[in-house]
Amino acid sequence: MTGSTHPLRPNSVLVVADDLGFGDLGCYGSERIPTPNVDRLAREGLLFRNAHATSAVCTPSRYSLLTGEYPWRKEGTGILPGNAALIIDTDRTTLPSLLRDAGYRTAAVGKWHLGLGGPDGPDWNGDLRPGPLEIGFDTCFIMPATCDRVPCVYVQDHAVANLDPGDPISVRYDAPIGDEPTGRERPDLLKLRSSHGHDQTIINGIGRIGYMTGGRSARWVDEEMADTFTEHAVQFIERADDRPFFLYFATHDPHVPRVPHPRFLGRSGCGVRGDAIVQFDDCVGRIMAALERQSVAGDTLVIVTSDNGPVVDDGYADHAVADLNGHRPAGPLRGGKYSIFEGGTRIPFALRWPAAVAPGTSDALVCLMDLTASMAALTGSAIPDGDARDSLDVLPALLGQSPIGRDCLVEQAGCLALLSGALKAIEPSAGATYHAATDTELGNAPEPQMYDLAADLGERTNLAAERPVEAAALLDALAEVRTRLARG
Repeated sequence: MTGSTHPLRPNSVLVVADDLGFGDLGCYGSERIPTPNVDRLAREGLLFRNAHATSAVCTPSRYSLLTGEYPWRKEGTGILPGNAALIIDTDRTTLPSLLRDAGYRTAAVGKWHLGLGGPDGPDWNGDLRPGPLEIGFDTCFIMPATCDRVPCVYVQDHAVANLDPGDPISVRYDAPIGDEPTGRERPDLLKLRSSHGHDQTIINGIGRIGYMTGGRSARWVDEEMADTFTEHAVQFIERADDRPFFLYFATHDPHVPRVPHPRFLGRSGCGVRGDAIVQFDDCVGRIMAALERQSVAGDTLVIVTSDNGPVVDDGYADHAVADLNGHRPAGPLRGGKYSIFEGGTRIPFALRWPAAVAPGTSDALVCLMDLTASMAALTGSAIPDGDARDSLDVLPALLGQSPIGRDCLVEQAGCLALLSGALKAIEPSAGATYHAATDTELGNAPEPQMYDLAADLGERTNLAAERPVEAAALLDALAEVRTRLARG
């Protein structure tokens, strides 16, 4: 199937950055922030210029990545609080369960943000299931939600790591709890102040979203998080046996709060957001070095990508906007995280598999949601009817054997858009024009929008009025897809 004599079950590493933009890496044209490890991976592999997440924010994007399903099909897939229940059905085929059933050992390391526990949510002081292990991972070492949300603890398999039973954890999002200081009441205790929100319980000198008490021995140190996650990922790679492995390595960087380890401060010349990207690149380099030490780098399929587009000021006064110094996180794209414009969902995506994939670039339309069907094709696995129902087999495109990926893709932010070939239509929406907190241009408009991305990648010229027949046809197709999939 790969056109080579190599096994159809390569080791696989999926590195998913958090809020990394299309223009944040050297391989995509950035000249400000050094990213030598990702650039090397891209140079030795296949660099995709038309890769997408399904959504412009994290939880729905990650939901579709692991399930192979559009997130707007399922209620409750919006950005989750830190105490949400697991939103992935445990009886369905997922990317990790498919690979586990194909004989892989599987691990999730890093950001989760898909909920933990049953309908009543997680029991932070007890058995945290269902969670990653119930949807296909053999082991996990994760943060429950995001770094700016409580609880600020790590979860290993089914329990909070390093929890003292005598100091139980309590978490609330609807009202204050306990007597822990908050950023709103005690800004003098903060080492990183908020620019909007993010002013509730203070952990490690940083105000968070939500309220937390207890768990002091289990709380993370932000400056050590990248190293902690990378060390666990490397340990998983080094625990080699006769089975192939799948590692889902979901980094925190460059999401807020951006508190990189001191050894990275000042390394980018673009402030702490740039330094966090340098730290991310270092993590990728350490993963690649581990593969080389294990003598498996040639037969390991590695993908480096992001969950959605970039955001600069996302809640903390870290001078990220002032320190851009000419850097453009979304590159030539309009919008960013939260936006229906391409800056929200078009993402970096580099794939390296020296045994089977020749270096180059690709303009094939591919989506993170397609990894489940594509890995099923690669490993010769079957997906039961009704599972991964929106995931398409684009394996020939991923392996550089075809310039053709999927025909079309529905993109989601506050509204929906249909990307079909070079044309993109955005449905009319009454939503806000700009995200009030981040100043991101959202792409909402009361009138239809259509853009020719081949000629206008920055989506500056709305062609809907000039070419009304084409625009209407695309919007009718979008409405048909929405109606048909809602029924199915």
